Amino acid sequence: MSLRINSVAPNFTAETTEGPIDFHEWIGDGWAILFSHPKDFTPVCTTELGYMAKLKPEFDKRNTKIIGLSVDPVANHAIWAQDIAETQGAAPNYPMIGDTDLAIAKLYNMLPEEADGHSEGRTAADNATVRTVFIIGPDKRIKLMLSYPMTTGRNFDEILRVLDSIQLTSKHRVATPVNWQEGDNVIIVPSVTDAEAAALYPDGWETVTPYLRLVPQPR
Repeated sequence: MSLRINSVAPNFTAETTEGPIDFHEWIGDGWAILFSHPKDFTPVCTTELGYMAKLKPEFDKRNTKIIGLSVDPVANHAIWAQDIAETQGAAPNYPMIGDTDLAIAKLYNMLPEEADGHSEGRTAADNATVRTVFIIGPDKRIKLMLSYPMTTGRNFDEILRVLDSIQLTSKHRVATPVNWQEGDNVIIVPSVTDAEAAALYPDGWETVTPYLRLVPQPR
């Protein structure tokens, strides 16, 4: 099954560092970020996991749970967490999935179906495509998919920015322009007529072109 924006995030059960979960039940009525790793004890991922631990309070404010995935066993994750704490100043404070049979990586199209059926003996290079971030909404649908090469650390401040945009635009009939940051002006979407906009934004808006109307961010 090919996954796209607005596809239902495939459900699964898995063992994690915080016990077994049913993914959809674990998400509950909030938001979730699933981010994957090709192998434990890899250098770039070590920096990412530590940074996400430091950033977790920001995601908590946004009613968003974090969960990591690596194809190695949960027991390995616990040992890796010690390295992460020592080198990054923070250990993962969110669950890490052990995907030893590669089932979730395949379910989320991060590995092909014909990939070898177990993590044992596979290298990070074999799993290079298991480097994806998914933002999943309360409706269990995928709102963002973003894949990175192994050699490039992910920008989780950008993921937080995108989450702010997605949560804002899910509540209001607006879009966010290039390089938008919290508090910047937003775009009234073209499907909103000027008459509707006048009711929504009685203080008015800036018309750059008929299809580009800027208004202060709704609160």
